[in-house]
Amino acid sequence: MALEARAESSTVAAQASSPRWSGVALMVGSGLSNQVGASIGALAFPVLGPVGVVAVRQWVAAVVLLSAGRPNLRSFTAAQWRPVLGLAAVFATMNLTLYAAIDRIGLGCAVTLEFLGPLTVALASFRRRIDLACALAAAVGVVVLTRPRPSTDYLGIGLALIAAVCWGCYVLLNRTVGERLPGLQGSAAAASVSGLLYLPLGAAVLWLHHPTVGAIMCALAAGVLSSAVPFLADLLALRRVPARFFGIFMSVNPVFAALIGMLVLDQQLSAASWLAVTMIVAANAISVGTAANRSTKRPTSCSDTVSDGVRHPLPRRRTGTYRHRCLRASSGGRHLLLRRLP
Repeated sequence: MALEARAESSTVAAQASSPRWSGVALMVGSGLSNQVGASIGALAFPVLGPVGVVAVRQWVAAVVLLSAGRPNLRSFTAAQWRPVLGLAAVFATMNLTLYAAIDRIGLGCAVTLEFLGPLTVALASFRRRIDLACALAAAVGVVVLTRPRPSTDYLGIGLALIAAVCWGCYVLLNRTVGERLPGLQGSAAAASVSGLLYLPLGAAVLWLHHPTVGAIMCALAAGVLSSAVPFLADLLALRRVPARFFGIFMSVNPVFAALIGMLVLDQQLSAASWLAVTMIVAANAISVGTAANRSTKRPTSCSDTVSDGVRHPLPRRRTGTYRHRCLRASSGGRHLLLRRLP
């Protein structure tokens, strides 16, 4: 009997660990796909320029999200359209400034500086000493990464920081869109509007630049690898790993970007730049990880509380204030799980 029980427990443990490892593989694939797509898109810059590549990527993202979300655009109210249009403007600006920054300062530096957007939103949401320390570490990392010297490309740094502001706005707007529209309808509608905005601009760029087949294929690959593949991989990964682990793992994207930029685009980073990337990544991982650990120590639901291993129901209240507080308490740190897909 003991041997049977031990064998059964080992089988259960193996079954539980299998989805976890497949989730890790999906997250690695998602991060690598996102950065490889950006690097392949950068190969088309000499022919299409950042504007042409971003236009093709936005069109691919619109098709993917419209197929997945299937929004009923005619039923949207004015209150629902306002954040959707704001999100569309963020989509249109975010990738354009990021790709323009990649063209000037390289993939690793641009993605690291863009990552400051969600990191700032996360740090502003908490009032702990460790968050202050993480903010200071990230600030030092930015100073090291953008240290002034005669060859510093201040325009490229500024474009990357604009992309960071857009990503922070994306996090905040996506909250509002998620509250007002179910599922992926809001993101799909915003992606479609953004794609429409790029129709005249992208068509003009393609007409003037006389694109080659190779450049078009690189731009299409950027759209698929940086939008479609991460979108599907993240959805599958979140079914297999805890949201806290997913949020921490997102921190490695600047490292992936630096490595892919070095291997695909031959963009070398100095030792000081690698130190800066590490500091910014560590600041985000520590902030998100400690915040998530703190939230998991709270009761698992607002209707129950756990004491001495026994779950006791809390008295129900009909007022909306109590429920709103519980929802806020149980959602700490989840905004960082919103990946910049379009």
